[in-house]
Amino acid sequence: MKSLKLKANPRTQTRRKGSKALRSAGRIPANIYGKSIAPQNLEVDSESFVELIHSAHSEIVLVDLEVSGDANSRLALVQDVQHHPLSGEVLHVDFHEVKSDEFITIRIPVEATGEAEGVKSGGGTLEHVLQKLRVTALPKDLPEQILVDVSALAVGQAIQIGQIQAPAGVTILGDKHLRVFAVSAPVTEAEAAPAAEGAEAKQPEMIKEKKEEAAPAAAAKKK
Repeated sequence: MKSLKLKANPRTQTRRKGSKALRSAGRIPANIYGKSIAPQNLEVDSESFVELIHSAHSEIVLVDLEVSGDANSRLALVQDVQHHPLSGEVLHVDFHEVKSDEFITIRIPVEATGEAEGVKSGGGTLEHVLQKLRVTALPKDLPEQILVDVSALAVGQAIQIGQIQAPAGVTILGDKHLRVFAVSAPVTEAEAAPAAEGAEAKQPEMIKEKKEEAAPAAAAKKK
């Protein structure tokens, strides 16, 4: 994974009110931590950070962090990004400082490529069972995402962790028998019928209940 340059400043405003003021000024509150350093409060330019994230395939990004006042830049992973639940605005960022010569373990997004044969000709559905894979690698070898070709998958078949070829320098961790992608069989009319009948059976009951609720009110009106 290629590191991207990002500038940051030490942050003195740490309370909630201060963080709100930072965001209003176009800055994002952040923290950086690591095995051999004490946690530090930072702030980064909102526009620069959003642009950096949009240039990557995911929010897992390796950055060359230039902190104002530090003699050397710091290699770090964007560990966590908090977003506003409604607006999507970035509220806070956590950076994890790493060393270029030390292996790190992280979860990387896994995506499918191609159209599964079982979907194309068998009417099945492709199931994305695992969204991320746990891997270990040197920072420079970390992929932004792992791509898996699912073209050969027939109905009823699956691709397990142990069947995925890891990129050079990367080791995929976890149970080798866990499914990552699978093609499920199409739902037949016979299987769909009971569900449809159940829905129809409930409808008259709901209508009846409404009528029963309305009856006392109508009687009262007549009186």
